[in-house]
Amino acid sequence: MLKGVILAGGLGTRLYPLTKVTSKNLLPVGNEPMVFHCVRQLTSADITDILIVTNPQYVGDFVNALGSGKDFGCEFTYRVQEEAKGIAHALALAEGFANNGKIAVLLGDNIFETSIQHAVEDFQAQQRGARVLLKQVPDPERYGVAVLNGNDRIVAIEEKPEHPKSDYAVVGAYFYDASVFDIIRTVEPSARGEYEVTAVNNAYMHRGELEYSFVRGKWVDAGTFDSLSEAHQILLNSLDWH
Repeated sequence: MLKGVILAGGLGTRLYPLTKVTSKNLLPVGNEPMVFHCVRQLTSADITDILIVTNPQYVGDFVNALGSGKDFGCEFTYRVQEEAKGIAHALALAEGFANNGKIAVLLGDNIFETSIQHAVEDFQAQQRGARVLLKQVPDPERYGVAVLNGNDRIVAIEEKPEHPKSDYAVVGAYFYDASVFDIIRTVEPSARGEYEVTAVNNAYMHRGELEYSFVRGKWVDAGTFDSLSEAHQILLNSLDWH
């Protein structure tokens, strides 16, 4: 059974002073808190056992907002990331929850116009390895960028490159088999002192076990005021799949 993980930590400094009072992932988008979108993405793909990872100061807010999961037709578990040391660091907290099974991981500030169910189905068909979601963007230097070869294989993922070799951003939805936690244990901190998810994805790539699907419809990383406004419009206009 595929389990879901929502990584809802981070300080949200680009959205200050809104994030002075609450987590970025609890800010309203569309008609509800942002994290509700991630929950509905997972439940739309029949993923109903979901772990929420967040900061110590916000965990009570998430419990108050989400509860047990009954209202969403799922069951929540909560874990606290004591220090903000990157996505891979937060994901490591999911090892016991995953219990040697496959996981679907969503970043709590990523908003999709359509359901990710097609990518979940693609991943379930894999025997092993990982899968990422790609989206063509006008500003790839802001993201992890996937470089594809002539055989449509990912041959590199570069984190926020100054001169991107493609315009394919790796968005905040990742799918991993149980070996992800062994890989995380081999990851070294980046120059900014964080354990990067790009390092995890590149490790799978070097094994020849990294696949990808394309995002269908619009996608936004709602981490700035402009993208938060765009996310609001996306959700107001795409509620048909909820």
